[in-house]
Amino acid sequence: MILGRFVFSAITFDEVSTFVGNIEPIFYWMVFAGFLAQMVDGALGMGYGVTSTTVLLSLGVNLPAISGSIHTAEIFSSGISGFSHYKFGNVNRKLFKVLLVPGIIGAIVGAWLLSEIGEEYANYVRPILAAYTLVLGARIIYTAFKKNKERKKIKMAGVLAGAGGFLDSFGGGGWGPLVTSTLIAKGRTPRFVIGTVSITEFFVTFASALTFFAMLGLSHLQVIVGLVLGGMLAAPIAARLVGKLPMKTMFIAVGTLVIIWSLRILLKAIGLF
Repeated sequence: MILGRFVFSAITFDEVSTFVGNIEPIFYWMVFAGFLAQMVDGALGMGYGVTSTTVLLSLGVNLPAISGSIHTAEIFSSGISGFSHYKFGNVNRKLFKVLLVPGIIGAIVGAWLLSEIGEEYANYVRPILAAYTLVLGARIIYTAFKKNKERKKIKMAGVLAGAGGFLDSFGGGGWGPLVTSTLIAKGRTPRFVIGTVSITEFFVTFASALTFFAMLGLSHLQVIVGLVLGGMLAAPIAARLVGKLPMKTMFIAVGTLVIIWSLRILLKAIGLF
């Protein structure tokens, strides 16, 4: 009901008719991008924002519009993904309760701040996050090859969720790379980390999207609908894969994705990408 009210208060019947009658080639690329991004995000607990942001940046869309469009689209794909993870038994309820409220607060603050000051200051935040996650990525891969994996106690998980929600909104992505990689680096089982982070992401994304909508309005409808359709198709498939992939494979895949994401941000920051 809440989602329906949100959507149909923002989109009129005339706008839907205009959309259908003026579908551009970019729409089909967005469906593909949404499918690919959600496959990666649903199976590994990160990558939706990074993949989608890369495509939209290449099309010349400004960062606040990118973040707003992605978070609006991600409401649907993350909702289906979270429900699928829950049905397949990939969710740790205790961890979910710890991450939920701080993640929502961080997302709202990040979206509000980005809407107010624009993307200038976000460019300073990304390299700091990337340096941190680069180290985490290396640790995750190292952990994959350790015979006895240590299970360290998670301290200040709420602060971690708050930072992840803030960076996801303010920096155009970061919830998965920061929260998922940190929890897995602590020795937590990837299946339950990915499932729990994914279902929490729905609420974080919903809070962020509502904030962007209130501050900036809704734009780039074809981009949003394309990402939604692609993500909704991929979400159940990706959630099912999490329970099937071997533990070592998941550690390596997550670690590799984190390293690639981090290096891309760092190289871009110094003008080499």
